[in-house]
Amino acid sequence: MIRESVEDVVRRARVAQAEIASWSQEETDRAVAAVGWHCYQEETARRLARLSHRETGLGDAEDLYALQRRRVLGILHDLHGARTTGVVESDPALGLVKIAKPLGVIAVASPATAPAPGIICNALPMLKTRNAAVFSPNPRARRSARATIDVMRAALASVGAPPDLLACLPEAGREAGSQLMAEADSVVAIGGSGTVRRAYRSGTPAIGAGVGNPTVVVDETADLAAAVAAVQHGAGFNHGTSCSSESNVLVHHSVAAAFERGLAEAGSYLCDEAEAERLTRRLWPDGTTLDRELIGRPATELAAAAGIDLGGREVTVLAARCADPWRDQPLLREKISPVLTLCVYREFDEAVRLVQSIAERCGLGHSCAVHTTREDRVLRLAEAVTHCRVVVNQSTMTNTGSLSAGVPFTTTLSAGSWGGSSVAGNVTWRHFLNHTTVSRPIPARVPDEAALFAPYRADSVAAPHHPRLLAPADA
Repeated sequence: MIRESVEDVVRRARVAQAEIASWSQEETDRAVAAVGWHCYQEETARRLARLSHRETGLGDAEDLYALQRRRVLGILHDLHGARTTGVVESDPALGLVKIAKPLGVIAVASPATAPAPGIICNALPMLKTRNAAVFSPNPRARRSARATIDVMRAALASVGAPPDLLACLPEAGREAGSQLMAEADSVVAIGGSGTVRRAYRSGTPAIGAGVGNPTVVVDETADLAAAVAAVQHGAGFNHGTSCSSESNVLVHHSVAAAFERGLAEAGSYLCDEAEAERLTRRLWPDGTTLDRELIGRPATELAAAAGIDLGGREVTVLAARCADPWRDQPLLREKISPVLTLCVYREFDEAVRLVQSIAERCGLGHSCAVHTTREDRVLRLAEAVTHCRVVVNQSTMTNTGSLSAGVPFTTTLSAGSWGGSSVAGNVTWRHFLNHTTVSRPIPARVPDEAALFAPYRADSVAAPHHPRLLAPADA
């Protein structure tokens, strides 16, 4: 029954996609703008945010509303003016012309966190590239996903586009999701590591999001007020449900006390040792597995669950000190909640090594950040770590796109080969295109042997060589 249901949805998506495969850029852009407009409307965005929050219990309805509006604007800004149909590149000197083509039907596994923004901001670039998309929602967000896709289907119909370009599986769960991945032409997997692994095992070309949360370095030269504001905002936004929420902070010992005071004034509660221990036991009851009933909950609820008396304060983040960040422990792992782990370091090189060490335990490839006025330290960190994104003097929430940062908007943060992903960086519309290359004859190019072999020949006197492979230098 599930197999037939999935096959039917994919069949209808293929029919719809075939209808738009020859669309002009103008027709394509009109459909994209219509979907974006319908999803951006205040009433619609608030309705989807409230529905998502009621259904999943994750995050904050007001933050979900703001997230949807900001991401729709950001995605449309990135898509505006992009050429995705016909000839998209021409190089007369090489005799090459490149023509853009759609992938076909894309299967999208979407998570329970921020379900509406996640679905919309995958759909927009997929439509821009004339693809169809079928979504397999997390069972926890099934109603939210369907409501979101209904809005987009109505938008498509309003401009005469086939609504079946965007569809939601009638069944939620692993079996239906795996079947969809096998039937589609391409897969985008956002969510836990299990979802990403199933995508890569499906036999269909796949792009997966990376696992991990950012570790942030705050050095002694940083603008502490700005660093506090960025960390506090990211750790608490939507109750820490984003994989880009600040998770661990390494603070130079000389400014650690001032940084902590700043957090407390901004709305964090600094747990003492006993409170941090109770919080850890409550979030990871068996010492390893995060309690899914507590993720994405307000800091005040987490505090109550852990028996932490806030003294009537309204706080948005719980901050816990970690005395030994070199030791693997739950507080340094993914939290999916407004919980921040604070560590102190003495030398910057120690902080760089710690960033890498924590990532090796909790998810390589994702991202890290540094607050500093020393440009040499930015490059030292970036060159040393196996991360796709190094954020400087801003919240790591900008990983997914910001109008005050240059990285493209996305919902899929791939982590490169370091994190088991096929893409290193933000997944955008560029990843949803095939290309046909036309090659014409050009005047023959004659390689300059001296220039090509110069890096080796310059020191060939001292370099060992194999007599069978290399002729004498004067031959």
